[in-house]
Amino acid sequence: MLKRYGKQKAIDNISFKIAKGEIVGFLGPNGAGKSTTMKIITGYLQADGGHASVCGIDVKKIPLESKKKVGYLPESNPLYYEMYIREYLDFISEVHHITNKKKKIEEIIQTVGLMPESKKKIGQLSKGYKQRVGLGAALIHDPEVLILDEPTTGLDPNQIIEIRDVITQLGKNKTVLFSTHILQEVEAICDRVIIINKGIVVADDTLSNLQQENKHHHIVLVTFQDPVDITLLEGIQDVLLLTPEQTNNITAEGRAQGASHTLASAQYKLQTHKPDSVRKQLLELSLLHNLNIVSLRSESHSLEDIFRNLTTVNPS
Repeated sequence: MLKRYGKQKAIDNISFKIAKGEIVGFLGPNGAGKSTTMKIITGYLQADGGHASVCGIDVKKIPLESKKKVGYLPESNPLYYEMYIREYLDFISEVHHITNKKKKIEEIIQTVGLMPESKKKIGQLSKGYKQRVGLGAALIHDPEVLILDEPTTGLDPNQIIEIRDVITQLGKNKTVLFSTHILQEVEAICDRVIIINKGIVVADDTLSNLQQENKHHHIVLVTFQDPVDITLLEGIQDVLLLTPEQTNNITAEGRAQGASHTLASAQYKLQTHKPDSVRKQLLELSLLHNLNIVSLRSESHSLEDIFRNLTTVNPS
């Protein structure tokens, strides 16, 4: 697919397929082209090149039939604030010509966790509950495909877990594509990750495969009790990138006495392809210069690391 806004390419010949039963996280920086791609799939926008199909139906040639297959929660989540929740869901049910509306509405209210607020007008709801109403509207016609643009925006941690569980259950027999900036959500529920940067797909694979491809890059995290002259750490071999990260830790004595003073400590992140060698050199350095290491550990690349590596450089 290709989409231009004037001379700018919002999406540049991207291509992917998602199978039934897959939950796919759609990631990218702001302005990468995620929402534009989703709007084309749902038929809200037309591509300038290529095509999109849902359940084998071309969204441009047979738009009404393709829309019947899709449940869409847009990032803006437009709602009628003067309508009551059940009134609004009844209106959406009418649009989709749903039979036995009352039963279906009650099922959806239960599914997305709206029952505690179900007698209120939409305008009286918190942002999190408004998101639930939008999700309920996307689900009311039991679509085969769910397109969710930032579905957990405005939700508190408990609500995020509840919506995560809903998406996980729905993903067992539906196709789910959702964008989010909360990478922990992707790690928790996604089978596959698509990362887009400046309108180009820069990664499309399972999370485990992406981490496997980046296994030669590890992060060694070392925390010293006191700040360390960074030139000492710059002398360590096999380090690809060194990043200081200042931290503050309350002393044990301070906690016991209720004191508010803190003891400055210093954490450093070292990217390397030889974590064992770097850890050994850090320990030798601490003995040689009488440095007190508070903690020392290594990690494989997280999704956050992979995301940053793929989206902070210009795609070729």
